[in-house]
Amino acid sequence: MTSPELCVVVGATGAMGTEITLRLARRGLRVLAVARSTDDLEKLAAADDRIVPCTADVAHDDAIETISAHVDSPVRLALFAAGLPVRGSADTIPPGDVAVATNIKIGGLLRLLHAVRGQLVDGSRFVTIAGSLGLEPGPFDAAPGTANAAVFNLMRQLSALYGPKGVTTHTIAPGPVDTPRLRAFVETESAETGRDAEEIWERYRAKTTLGRLPTLGEIGWIVETLLAPEAAVLHGSVLNVDGGTRHGIA
Repeated sequence: MTSPELCVVVGATGAMGTEITLRLARRGLRVLAVARSTDDLEKLAAADDRIVPCTADVAHDDAIETISAHVDSPVRLALFAAGLPVRGSADTIPPGDVAVATNIKIGGLLRLLHAVRGQLVDGSRFVTIAGSLGLEPGPFDAAPGTANAAVFNLMRQLSALYGPKGVTTHTIAPGPVDTPRLRAFVETESAETGRDAEEIWERYRAKTTLGRLPTLGEIGWIVETLLAPEAAVLHGSVLNVDGGTRHGIA
């Protein structure tokens, strides 16, 4: 039976967004799947009739109206899982690309909030994916490190703003995740440098204390767990689901 409650997933056609969208739909929840590509959304929606496609680019303010027009019932969970198209160190990145990253990760997060806030109720979850580079950046992570650090700050603000209304906020901070995209990066680096792909994978694995990278299924499970009433106690927290990538004590 399909629930009258609605989940909203921004970045629904990415590897992580697809995993999460399908999990929520399998639970019987309607899912408003938001992404830029209509073709990719139609393919995703074909997998489950509880998935409602919504073509919108959260880098632009008109996404607010586009998304909100589809939000017709209380929102059980709103998730921001859009990725970043920019990368590079502070020495090499075009300065404007840092603004692009901030517009997507911060501006996009606020656009999602403005689109759904009229249907956020007691027990709603407002969730974002913010990479661990915002906590422990490397020398080549100018855009994701800076933008994700801002995400942690903004989500702390939202926890204070919406917690008294019964709306809980949650920041999920995975490190590198075993995805087709990351595997493609590894193959590209291997081809460009002549280094063995397994050696490159070992570099990623060595950053964890688990000895392997988290999987998409494990990230999806974390999001699904937040639907439990007891997950309210996690309000305002950062969930480090990175297999031990983050080494700081605090």
